[in-house]
Formats: sequence, C-alpha cells, structure tokens
Amino acid sequence: QVQLVESGGGLVQAGGSLRLSCAASGRTFSNYRMGWFRQAPGKEREFVAAITRSGISTYYADSVKGRFTISRDNAKNTVYLQMSSLKPEDTAVYYCAADRSYSGSISTEPNDYDYWGQGTQVTVSS
Repeated sequence: QVQLVESGGGLVQAGGSLRLSCAASGRTFSNYRMGWFRQAPGKEREFVAAITRSGISTYYADSVKGRFTISRDNAKNTVYLQMSSLKPEDTAVYYCAADRSYSGSISTEPNDYDYWGQGTQVTVSS
C-alpha cells in the first residue's frame, strides 16, 4: 500500500494563493492515479482535481477550473495542488488520495480511491 501525507495548508485572504503537497511512500508512486478532494464542515467530501499516472491528463471540478492546477513529480513521489484566486467557499480540509485501478477512466468519486492522507486545513478569509 501507499502512505500519503499532505502539507501546505493554512490561512489565506481571499484572492490569495496556496500550494498543497502530498508526499507518498510505500509502493511505486507512478502506479497510482492521484486525486485531491475537500470536505467543508457539514458537507460531503467532494472532488477537486485528479491526474493520471504519467501526469499528462488532468481533471477538475467546475468550481475550481481555471484557478487550481494539479501536477505530480514521480521522481519525488509527490502530487501538488496549486490554488490561486482563492475564495471563502474554498475553505475545507483538503485530502489527497491514490487510486490503484487500471480500468476505466479517472474517477471523481471518493469511494473509487484506495488510499487517503490525513488532510490539511485550508481557510480563506473574506
């Protein structure tokens, strides 16, 4: 299995930027599709972005498209989420997740991901 540790969260003003990192250890990182999800208080966990094993293809929720960028460095076993033009509604705990599946297309469903980090808090003040 793979262990995931997120970092980079914090408090930022609206309009600001943050970069989240997720470091992986254990199995070969490049074997996994990777995703970022978030969960605000009282809400369900929701998809934010995902990236294929090679990093060639990326996918985004409509709410973050054009503002967030997912990337990965397989040599460093790390996936990133660059967040810009942050809004108060982006406030949530952000989780990275790994999907070991080789079938179908990349998933936006949390239940399709096999391994999760502990999360990092992002708070955007207005």
